[in-house]
Amino acid sequence: MNLPDPNTPTPISDHQIKHLEFIQAIVTRLGNGSFLIKGWTLTAGGIFFGLLAKDLSWKVALTGFIPIVGFWLLDSYYLRQERLFRKLYDAVRAPGSTIEPFAMSVHVYHTAVPWRSVITSHTMRNFYGTLLLVNLVFFAGGTVQALSA
Repeated sequence: MNLPDPNTPTPISDHQIKHLEFIQAIVTRLGNGSFLIKGWTLTAGGIFFGLLAKDLSWKVALTGFIPIVGFWLLDSYYLRQERLFRKLYDAVRAPGSTIEPFAMSVHVYHTAVPWRSVITSHTMRNFYGTLLLVNLVFFAGGTVQALSA
């Protein structure tokens, strides 16, 4: 009796391949969206930092926190969605997958990708945390300047 070789990959159907291509297209769009958000964050941050370098004001620095935090949350949403679709991708490509063909629902993976892990990921902390620290320095400087005036 011939047993199947466990090292031989299970063939993937044409439907699964097309499904995987659809999922990969979504992941690519989410990655592009995240890239654009980071660009807008740097633009907005640069405007605030330029204003603060010219005329230090704790009020402007306080206002500068709003776009940084807002873009951080929006970028975290995109990153979470990307991770959820990667989970779906892994489930579709698994041998003997029971995922309905062309299904795009990722709600079953929400517990596997919690918000906190995304918001506090190294990528998010390093990029947005650095901008928040710079803004905090401007805020502290503006506060000290306002108190000494």
